[in-house]
Amino acid sequence: MKKLDLVDLSITGLTDIQTFSLPVKTLFPDFTDLHLEELKLWDSSIVSNGLVHLTVRSWLIRHSGKIILIDGCVGANKERPHHPAWHRRSGLEWLNALSAEGLHPKDIDIVMCTHLHADHVGWNTCLENGVWVPTFPNAKYLCGRLEYDFWLKNYNDFDKHGAFADSILPIVEKGKMQLVDDGWELSEGLSVELGPGHTPGHLCLNAKAGAVFCGDVVHSLLQLKFPELSSAFCVNPKAASETRKKLLLRISETNDFLIPAHFPDPGWVKIKKTKIGYETVR
Repeated sequence: MKKLDLVDLSITGLTDIQTFSLPVKTLFPDFTDLHLEELKLWDSSIVSNGLVHLTVRSWLIRHSGKIILIDGCVGANKERPHHPAWHRRSGLEWLNALSAEGLHPKDIDIVMCTHLHADHVGWNTCLENGVWVPTFPNAKYLCGRLEYDFWLKNYNDFDKHGAFADSILPIVEKGKMQLVDDGWELSEGLSVELGPGHTPGHLCLNAKAGAVFCGDVVHSLLQLKFPELSSAFCVNPKAASETRKKLLLRISETNDFLIPAHFPDPGWVKIKKTKIGYETVR
């Protein structure tokens, strides 16, 4: 696993699913023939045969003596019949990746949920004697207040996978969930920023050392070229597009690393503005 070291941060990706693919027009409903012409120029690891290829990963941060986990991927043993690839998985790849870092779930100090979709909260909990319990027994879990309130009121309508019930409520019931607001400091040099659209209370994590962990504000490298494209999973596609455009412009100016949840290996990029959208900087 590649590591990214930035001043006082050490960053490692923990892969849960190396590749899962979706038809490009399923993921991006506003995809047009103009976009289709552009696809012919893209690397097959990103898009091929009309499919967009994504990775599902968490980010492990070592900072000021703390072990921080950003997002919990799909997890293990979860009932996800609407998504067969996620249904009742063993999740060994993710556990092995954590172990390869010399870590056990009890070593995690903080778990930050960028948002509460099923592919970002699965490892929040594990099944013990038929009961969902916190996977990381010594960790404080963080979630945006707006995000939690939205799902608490609407999970019956929006949560077809049941992730709120099996991966969020057990954390709340154990008193381990802390709700945070825009600008809250996770630790010195790490602060959360509201990035609404994909979900109403989606959070990014800004690192002064030079990185932005942006969750699903950006799903695919295609959205660098076409920031206007929002995914089918965005609650508010227009707001998601505006959030993405602002973030990409800022990062192109600050030269920070952009670190989403679903980019191909290594998972982070730097970008520069072009006549149409943005491109990665090597």
